[in-house]
Amino acid sequence: MVKLYGFSGSTCTRLVALICKEKNVPYELTSVNLAKGEQKAASHTAIQPFGQVPYIDDDGFILYESRAIARYLSKKYPNQGTSLTPSDPKAEALFEQAASIETFNFSVIVAPIVGEKVFKPRRGLQPDEARVTELLASLQSKMDAYEVILSKQKYLAGDSVTLADLYHLPYGTAFYGLGGSFAEVFDSRPSLSRWWKDISSRPAWLAVKDGA
Repeated sequence: MVKLYGFSGSTCTRLVALICKEKNVPYELTSVNLAKGEQKAASHTAIQPFGQVPYIDDDGFILYESRAIARYLSKKYPNQGTSLTPSDPKAEALFEQAASIETFNFSVIVAPIVGEKVFKPRRGLQPDEARVTELLASLQSKMDAYEVILSKQKYLAGDSVTLADLYHLPYGTAFYGLGGSFAEVFDSRPSLSRWWKDISSRPAWLAVKDGA
């Protein structure tokens, strides 16, 4: 049983829960209430020095950073659940390429948009709409490149789903849920739309998307 320390609604906590579901790894969530600032408590920062969530305790092995946790679980249980990280050198290189695409061409843009349009209003703050407009314009060209890639293959690293695809789900779902011109970013590109509908309807994601 993996002990998962995080906040049920947080994007990164749900990512780890998603991978646990995909790999059939049982986990127990211990809530760290972000609204109360529990992630900044000394007892938490003694383990996660950045005061963030989540981290895991796997039989005494402590690990934080959601993508690192995802890779660890995928490699620890290679033959359990869904295979998410290839071992063949060329396939692994394509996976690493796809993972970099997600980090530097998607999350770096989408996460700030979600921050402005979702997280700020929850704190009673007004979003910076000028920044959102600028970020959205930047995202369009990135998604044009996604469309090219996904018109040639089913997933970002080839024809099998990998962690690189699933990394998009927490922030991508919040972004798509904004509707209107935001959802249109995906819906207006047929290959991108097909891919998004595929990964966002996976049973493992449906099980955790509203809370880990």
